[in-house]
Amino acid sequence: MKKASLYAVVPAAGIGTRMGADRPKQYLMLQGKTILEHTLEQLLQFSPIEKIVLPVSINDTFLSKLSIGNHEKIIQCDGGEERYHSVLNGLNTLLNIGAQRQDWVMVHDVARPCIRQQDLENLYQNVDEQGVILGVQVRDTMKRTDDNEQVLSTVARVNLWHALTPQLAPLGVLLDAIEKAVNDGVQVTDEASALEHSGYSPKMLAGHPSNIKVTHPDDLQLADAFLSMNAQVCASPASETPTRNT
Repeated sequence: MKKASLYAVVPAAGIGTRMGADRPKQYLMLQGKTILEHTLEQLLQFSPIEKIVLPVSINDTFLSKLSIGNHEKIIQCDGGEERYHSVLNGLNTLLNIGAQRQDWVMVHDVARPCIRQQDLENLYQNVDEQGVILGVQVRDTMKRTDDNEQVLSTVARVNLWHALTPQLAPLGVLLDAIEKAVNDGVQVTDEASALEHSGYSPKMLAGHPSNIKVTHPDDLQLADAFLSMNAQVCASPASETPTRNT
């Protein structure tokens, strides 16, 4: 019986309207490279990943100018109207190239260029049939407001997490969960919420706080600092990632 493989899907069809830039945020520059290049390079360095599917907008005019789009491990496909549509297209693309439903797939936001190799390894070491995701525990006092930004209540922060990516699950389980959400008219904002809608309880793993999502202009400076910090960590001999035993 064929050993389960690991794949990645990186939805990259968004236009990043909150950034207010002249291009989708994944093509903004950080340290001489686009955000997309930083993100894909981190995933390409993680050797267990066999292929990376990159769903992009049919109107994308930027990816063709980047050499990384021609990498032998990267497969492009059409993105969708919403993020989960892009992920669904990516999962079906994997099946079309020979991936199996029992294989593992991790979905990662293209706008999270600071993902660490240690977090990828930790995620892969803790695969779970119900799914497993990275997160950061909430530290601050949480408030709920109304539409006028008036505070309504304080939300208990115990067992409350900020969900990060990658999020990992069996390909077939995730595919069925997203299809069910679409058919039920449920707009899911990440893979875990699709799995939850289908009755699964994904496992939460603590990720590194540097794994931020670049959403607003101020995030660029913070991401730049984290990239520099992570590069220093990777350069240290003590930070070498162990090989997974299979």
